[in-house]
Amino acid sequence: MTATVRAILPRCYRLFLVAIAVALAAAPLAGRSPTEELKAALSVSGTANISEAGFARIALSRQDAKIAADMLLDYAVQQRSIMRSTALNTGKFTHDGYEMPFKLSATGIPAPGGRSLYISLHGGGNTAAERNDGQWRNQMRLYAPAEGVYFVPRAAVNDWNMWFQPHIDALFDMAIETAVTELGVNPDKVYLFGYSAGGDGVYRLAPRLADRWAAASMMAGHPGDVSPLNLRNTPFMIWMGANDSAYSRNAEAAKFGERLDALSRADTEGYRHETRIVAGKAHWMERVDTAALPWMAQFARNPLPSKIVWRQDDVPHSSFYWLSVPEGEAKQGRLAVVERKIEQDSNTFIVHYNDYESLTIGVNDEMIDFDKPVKIISGGRIVFDEKLKRTIADISESVGRRRDKRLIFSAHVTIKN
Repeated sequence: MTATVRAILPRCYRLFLVAIAVALAAAPLAGRSPTEELKAALSVSGTANISEAGFARIALSRQDAKIAADMLLDYAVQQRSIMRSTALNTGKFTHDGYEMPFKLSATGIPAPGGRSLYISLHGGGNTAAERNDGQWRNQMRLYAPAEGVYFVPRAAVNDWNMWFQPHIDALFDMAIETAVTELGVNPDKVYLFGYSAGGDGVYRLAPRLADRWAAASMMAGHPGDVSPLNLRNTPFMIWMGANDSAYSRNAEAAKFGERLDALSRADTEGYRHETRIVAGKAHWMERVDTAALPWMAQFARNPLPSKIVWRQDDVPHSSFYWLSVPEGEAKQGRLAVVERKIEQDSNTFIVHYNDYESLTIGVNDEMIDFDKPVKIISGGRIVFDEKLKRTIADISESVGRRRDKRLIFSAHVTIKN
């Protein structure tokens, strides 16, 4: 044997051992189910590299997919227990240097599915902190839901756009998560409303975060240039004094209601709304707008609607209901309209419009039959027609994106534009 051959053999042997080690790490241990592997992995290293593990790509049964979803969601929620307990103890949520104090109270008897959550936004705006503090205290007294947790946050800043700056989205997600996990709130019974500058925020946040709300109501605010398109599955109420002419709030409220009227006529299954322009009232409507609370209470969120209209706001998001896009493609003004044909075949999706280079559809057992192929039609042609499998990797991805038990997807399909 030559010296060259002797030198090569040890290196080849080392490479062989490395390959074996990698294969063993990726493969599930004999006799262990994927969910047992997941449990073991979570106890050792958490969710790090879960999606790369061999067991995470194995097809799951419906029952195992539910078990995996519960395990991953429980783990994700546990990791933020300190955040939630700190917030409840200090009376404020913090994110990226912003602090949002809050007051909450609970009334009524919870429904079997859990309490309602009413997020109530105070007025004020670009003024002294003391005046915004006064508006916050007033908001605490202004409304009283018959049942539920009444959550009144104090804006983290004292600007005119205090309720729709980028930090608000994360702070409200923290508040909702805390209410669901610690206060027994039903995630499908979360309502948003606000007065004056708080109404400005509702105009913006109701569409931008529409997949969080069961319904929303705007009182005495100004819409600016916001689009109502995302409200397709979120009931929306407008309250405005007919004499509230400052900044043309009354005229703009009427126009926004007319835009919703037109959308509802064109899409009769969506855009549930009511517009109340109150005769004889100016900016202060003397509490007639409290009727918004029982109106909202009749609705529950549908987290898996049959049709989604998703337009990006100036604060973009990478997911909306069962649609998602890569972070870099979530840009202001981009639009996707996708429908699941539930009255014919729930496994068929039609992409009516898509501005994204890459668009992902998430599915679970509430949406499709995994024993049949999923068909996606885009631009009048079939772009996907295959069976899907439930996997831990897919479940982990959706839990990592949103800690919402109603928005966990066990399979995903990505189409390219």
